[in-house]
Amino acid sequence: MSLVTPLNRVLGLGSAKDGTEHWWGQRVSAVALAVLGIWLAIGLAGLPSFDHAAIAAFVSAPLNSVMLLLTVLTLCYHSQLGVQIVVEDYVHSAGLKVATLIASTFAHFVLAAAGAFAVLKIAFGMPA
Repeated sequence: MSLVTPLNRVLGLGSAKDGTEHWWGQRVSAVALAVLGIWLAIGLAGLPSFDHAAIAAFVSAPLNSVMLLLTVLTLCYHSQLGVQIVVEDYVHSAGLKVATLIASTFAHFVLAAAGAFAVLKIAFGMPA
């Protein structure tokens, strides 16, 4: 028999009021990725070849470079949200969980920056 009241047992274990925002972020980014993925598939299917010059010309077009930037950034955001959920659900050590979340967030920012840099470098025709 425990002398702890039911209120004290659950105090601090309630909702963090963050789940709805996270859920919406995942759903909206998933829909955006579906639309952007269809655009990318149609755009790549219309190319005459997949050599470097054809891809560079595709990425250099202003609308395509903006859409590709949106795709890269949305993909990194969506991936970061998904990895965060997996870590929060399956990593049980508090220290390891925090370290993993920090490393994952940092890695996703680096990937987003590298992807954006690559698209912008091609779009503005900078030499390799």
